[in-house]
Amino acid sequence: MKRKIFRFAALLAALAVLISSVLITAAAYNDFFRTIKREVAAQASYIRLGLELGGEAYLSQIERRTGHRLTLIAADGKVLFDSVSDPAQMDNHLSREEVREALETGVGESTRYSSTLREQTYYSAVKLSDGSILRVASSMDSVLASYNSLFWLVALIALAVTALSALIASLVTRHIVRPINALDLDHPENSAIYDELVPLLSRIKEQRGEIGRQMAELDQRRAEFSAITENMDEGFLILNREGKVLSHNKSALRLLDAQLSSPVGVHILALNRSEPFRDVTEAALAGEAHERIVELAGRQCQVFASPVKNESAVQGAVLLLMDVTEKQEREKLRREFTANVSHELKTPLTAISGYAEIMMGGLAKPEDVPEFLQSIYSETQRLIALVRDLMLLSKLEEDAPPARERIDLLALAEETASRLSANAAARGVDVSVAGKALEIMGMRSVLEEMAYNLLENAIKYNRPGGSVTISIKKAGERAVLTVTDTGIGIPKAEQARIFERFYRVEKSRSRAIEGTGLGLAIVKHGALLHGAQVSVKSGSAGSTFTVRFPM
Repeated sequence: MKRKIFRFAALLAALAVLISSVLITAAAYNDFFRTIKREVAAQASYIRLGLELGGEAYLSQIERRTGHRLTLIAADGKVLFDSVSDPAQMDNHLSREEVREALETGVGESTRYSSTLREQTYYSAVKLSDGSILRVASSMDSVLASYNSLFWLVALIALAVTALSALIASLVTRHIVRPINALDLDHPENSAIYDELVPLLSRIKEQRGEIGRQMAELDQRRAEFSAITENMDEGFLILNREGKVLSHNKSALRLLDAQLSSPVGVHILALNRSEPFRDVTEAALAGEAHERIVELAGRQCQVFASPVKNESAVQGAVLLLMDVTEKQEREKLRREFTANVSHELKTPLTAISGYAEIMMGGLAKPEDVPEFLQSIYSETQRLIALVRDLMLLSKLEEDAPPARERIDLLALAEETASRLSANAAARGVDVSVAGKALEIMGMRSVLEEMAYNLLENAIKYNRPGGSVTISIKKAGERAVLTVTDTGIGIPKAEQARIFERFYRVEKSRSRAIEGTGLGLAIVKHGALLHGAQVSVKSGSAGSTFTVRFPM
């Protein structure tokens, strides 16, 4: 803008100087020409007087002093004398305009291009008393020569004025532009320096308000989007058509195990180069929605990749990463659970069906019937116990937990030991309870099942003549229930899995010991309901199960 104003002002000044110079030059030229005309007319007058007094000899004497061309023409147009050319060689001048006019009125003048002198010439003619014509001619070159010094002076003045105009234009431009550059666009209504700018400033104020509202709305939407995506457990990535990251959330970096703090502008494959992840990303950038479970940083993630299209062209892709590790593990456990339940149900049902088939077919001897009935009864009790434990697990996992109440763990332990005293006596195992009364807030039915299963396992997997001790004590802010036995022990490699459903240590050896394989799973879920921690410590002989309850 500043350059345009300066160039316009400088050009306008230069044009004004140029036009002024031309007009002044033209006016001066006309003024000089009028002066020459007056001079020539005056010379013609006084030369006429001298000629009438001195004759043609006077012309020869004065021609060099006048500086003009002198011509004497007879009334018939014949040239009698000329200070430049030979009169004998000159044409008849009767047709000349100034000559005709002088013959008619006594005085004549004209301006024309002389083919003889090859220049623009002014002619002034006067009629003498004898009827002849005296003509004085002055060429235009004489006028230009007299004006030459003035022309260069005007040109010099024009250049000086042009330079001065440029300087003034520069100063004026700065003066005009400086307030515009100092406009306060944050408060344009307070910057009305020029009246002509008031509509523009008003429009700027309106647009600024509209932009402010749009920016506030955009910031709000961005904050909402960021709040939603940043609090998502799922990973979220937006890619451009080249596969570079435009936006992301923290979960995406966590799931990809990316070491970059801000991967914006980085190619997606710089975050993970595994072949499955590359395939699903390239498919989306090629315009095809894709879904696949990919292992990322040791976790199982389900990747949803969708292309972003503008009409038919792919503009980028959106990736959604969901950690399905636990889901996959649960699915695996579900399959294992189904297989285990099927196996655990199939074994007693097969036995019952076999014994019943033998008896129905009349193949059983009368003395074997009581034994078969006893086997059917035992397998039925085993099925009942299995169904009972499965229903209990289902209730612990899905149903609303029972109401909590103040429960004395020592009294609970003594009651459980009393219930299992017959089992312990049958196996020759001594059971003892130690500690002092200690109350916690808990669910009685769940705590009873936990204590029962721990004590029952300690008796079943003990040695004849062995012992089991249930102790209750306080450790810091927790109540601790411990069941210690002198049984067969649990190998260290197996201890991490003993709380799984149907998992039994040394299956071939444990199969001879009755049980559903769900006891410790019930203990684990009961502990979770109470916010308790359960742990085991065991070796080649003896095991200690510890449950730490919050007070």
